[in-house]
Amino acid sequence: MSALALLVDASPVLAAGGGVLWARAKCPAVYWSLVQMPATWARFTLTYRSTMDVCGLTVRPSRLRALMARTVRGEASPVPPKVLRVSPTVTGLRVRLRLPAGMEPEDVAAACGRLRHAWGVHAVHVTEARPGVVELRMTGYDVLRRVRMPRRVRTGLMAVPVAVREDGTAFVRDYRSVPHSLTLGANQSGKSMYQRNLIGQLARRDVALVGIDCKRGVEHAAASPRLSALATDPAQAVELLDVLVAEMESRYDLLKRSQGAQVSGGGITSDIWGLPAGERPVPIVVLIDEVAELFLTASKKDEERRDRIVTHLIRLAQLARAVGIYLEVCGQRFGSELGKGATMLRAQLTGRVVHRVADKQTAEMGLGDLSPEAVPAATAIPPDRPGTAVAADASGGWSRIRTPHTSLGAMAAVCRATAHLVPDLPVLAPFKPVVPAEPASGPVPMFKPRPVTD
Repeated sequence: MSALALLVDASPVLAAGGGVLWARAKCPAVYWSLVQMPATWARFTLTYRSTMDVCGLTVRPSRLRALMARTVRGEASPVPPKVLRVSPTVTGLRVRLRLPAGMEPEDVAAACGRLRHAWGVHAVHVTEARPGVVELRMTGYDVLRRVRMPRRVRTGLMAVPVAVREDGTAFVRDYRSVPHSLTLGANQSGKSMYQRNLIGQLARRDVALVGIDCKRGVEHAAASPRLSALATDPAQAVELLDVLVAEMESRYDLLKRSQGAQVSGGGITSDIWGLPAGERPVPIVVLIDEVAELFLTASKKDEERRDRIVTHLIRLAQLARAVGIYLEVCGQRFGSELGKGATMLRAQLTGRVVHRVADKQTAEMGLGDLSPEAVPAATAIPPDRPGTAVAADASGGWSRIRTPHTSLGAMAAVCRATAHLVPDLPVLAPFKPVVPAEPASGPVPMFKPRPVTD
């Protein structure tokens, strides 16, 4: 009886311990907020100066400071970066540091691994907030294991969140800053999931979506209610690209006319974003799936069509940014073996997202010319984590990201709900896909009912 009473008395403690273990395994955000974050914050506060000293992130004090320290304490200690602010989040801690004279952000970035082990966190990332100030982004757990988009995300008309970075922030696809992008990945790597999230986010905005899907439309057909145009084979693709190039030229004529009408110089613009809202043409995002299908040829006639396609794509990549036409190219490989013009086109696609690849050469195709140090990270993506990728741009920076799971049906539901946002573009009307009828909600009667008559 005493053992039973002891068990009853200890049941709240056992329940609390079991709840903590369950939260650590199933809800890491809850475990971090309740248990790990207070412990990490205390460890950081108590060991900050000693940790910075042993990690080599201190500098010699100035002469005045050394003189004052010798007067008070008898010796001058090294100076670490000054802590400006500590902010807890649901994924980790954000620490703002002011760097002392003689230290640069690269010094702190080189010590991220040592700081991670010293403070017992999952990862530490460094970003430069402003000159002389850096931010340490500590994550308490692996945020890419179960992807959840942050609640507060910087968005806009042409800036859409599509994935989560390994530091807990959102990866935002900003077409105004990175107009054209290339997405690479092997089969079952998650690149189709990335494109579904992108279509689902763009469908909610006032933009025109154009699909080129040479897999007979199996990836883009579900988005037909929201697409302004769809090409499902290379023959249709070349005709659609002819129209897009003509639309690009007409928009340049619009910009030229607007410059001639505003001779004062104050309102002259060289892109559509400087035009008044009433005169600005709607942006167009061209989504290309399996780009290699547009380069492959089997006859002399196919070679002529391929040359036209490549020429149009290169012209759009070079010139279309100013008139609001953007390329989103997707494929398994994209190298010089595709033929003439492939390398030139790839150089214009400054945004790169590389999922799990089959070989190192494919990763070098996507990342080698922008961030060579990111190539090993792309080849190390495990096959049991689809949607994980390495994102880079022309600035040389890169990070690991992962796209949240989105089914084809979920994307189709978003496109049906936003079908009223399809802009009126007469030049694309011949390529508007046929929208399949929605299935009946109830059972269909086998016999046609007859009205009752007298």
